[in-house]
Amino acid sequence: MARIFVVANQKGGVGKTTTTVNLAAALARHGQRVLLVDLDPQGNATMGSGIDKRSLQRSVYHVLIGLASVEQTVQPSPSGDYMVLPANRELAGAEVELVDIDERETRLKQALAEVDSRYDFVLIDCPPSLSMLTLNGFCSAHGVIIPMQCEYYALEGLSDLVNTIKKVHANFNSDLTVIGLLRVMFDPRMTLAQQVSAQLEQHFGDKVFRTVIPRNVRLAEAPSYGQPGVVFDPGSRGAKAYLEFGAELIERLKAGA
Repeated sequence: MARIFVVANQKGGVGKTTTTVNLAAALARHGQRVLLVDLDPQGNATMGSGIDKRSLQRSVYHVLIGLASVEQTVQPSPSGDYMVLPANRELAGAEVELVDIDERETRLKQALAEVDSRYDFVLIDCPPSLSMLTLNGFCSAHGVIIPMQCEYYALEGLSDLVNTIKKVHANFNSDLTVIGLLRVMFDPRMTLAQQVSAQLEQHFGDKVFRTVIPRNVRLAEAPSYGQPGVVFDPGSRGAKAYLEFGAELIERLKAGA
């Protein structure tokens, strides 16, 4: 059975898509069968995986409104060795169309159930807002991976996200839990970053992943080449950190099994 994780944070610009794409590539490097689901109409995870969102015949939009299955829609990432359920701007229309559809919160969950045995991991990249798309991601998932920068505003956003997860857990998906917090874009030279990191460890304990993703130029450059950073420059500090994170996630799931 596939382990389904949403990569989410209601604050924008915190590295959600970078984390989703590089974790997918890292898990694939560790021998896992991975599906990346792009639930953001911007389609950045699609482009970052090397798939041209402008030339898509089918996308996750068609899956959500029942015009195609996951199997008919997925494409291999040309560089990342994982599969992608891609997205483009059409997906923004799904918000409106889902309003009149029965069980609209669980459309993605139902679609993914058909391919459950084909993957070890399904990673869902959500938009930063709490929308019907994000809710579909949360209702599909076993857990949430929260990437966050170690800065003051990130702590405020974290409390909002945890409250949202609690509401979804109570009303829609009793399986949903916080898998862990991933510190990203970390600069150890900044005192504030070290202070916030220490606060996270103090308040959340083992919910904070050991792996820390450093601020890294090569990770930022990789999407413009249509590649995950793990593939674009495997020797960079950022790529090595995401490979380490993939191994830690696998290890954590084995320990909890």
